[in-house]
Amino acid sequence: MMRNTDKGPLVALSDVRAAIGLLTRLPVRVDSERATARGAAAAWAYPIAGLVVSLIAVIGMTIISAIGLPAGVAALIGVATSTIITGAMHEDGLADTADGLWGGWDPVHRLKIMKDTYIGAYGVIAIVLSLLLRWLLLSELIQLGAGAALIAAAMLSRAAMVGVMTWLPNARTSGLSRAVGRPTFAVALIATGVAIVGAVGFIGSMAVGAAITVAVIAIGCGSIAKAKIGGQTGDILGAVQQLTEIGVMMFLVASLAG
Repeated sequence: MMRNTDKGPLVALSDVRAAIGLLTRLPVRVDSERATARGAAAAWAYPIAGLVVSLIAVIGMTIISAIGLPAGVAALIGVATSTIITGAMHEDGLADTADGLWGGWDPVHRLKIMKDTYIGAYGVIAIVLSLLLRWLLLSELIQLGAGAALIAAAMLSRAAMVGVMTWLPNARTSGLSRAVGRPTFAVALIATGVAIVGAVGFIGSMAVGAAITVAVIAIGCGSIAKAKIGGQTGDILGAVQQLTEIGVMMFLVASLAG
């Protein structure tokens, strides 16, 4: 069995529940003591949490399409379902990131803004654009007969979070990301492998291009975060998830419609 010298087995079945419990509002039973002990070692399962969220969304979209409602309505249900299941965790991270990175004048002030419970103009604009883009792109994918491609985007975008967690240090001494810890390279590699295998199952050979798209966007986001606040936070990870998911859907629409 592969082992993580700090956290026990490199892969544990309980990690799946821990990932779903952390990244969604679904009522799953999580062994809190074990999940806390595992920490970032369980991050390899983040793409599986993305699979669960997006699968529920796709089922909802399929039902809406089956009863004859337009693709736009089905896409709206898909976006709304994903947002509700995750408790808008990633959307909130995107908003806080936009407010902090572009509203502050130094790392300390940026981190302070990101921790603030209020949302500013940058945050509102970021959420509106994210929701609008995801709705438009998902509508197009549904019309192209590829609504299930959302699952590939969801899995790859969660793997991107793990990659950024591994790459960048924590920017603050507290918070969710700090509490979870930093995954090892091996954990990030497994998360990437899980996401790519899942993506291949839903979008075939396009998974290669989608994975490259995710890597480029994640590296860009991470580089900006490193330059502006010296590392990553839970908000940065949420922004990475949102932007990479949008990037994958853009790539797929361009590939399928081209």
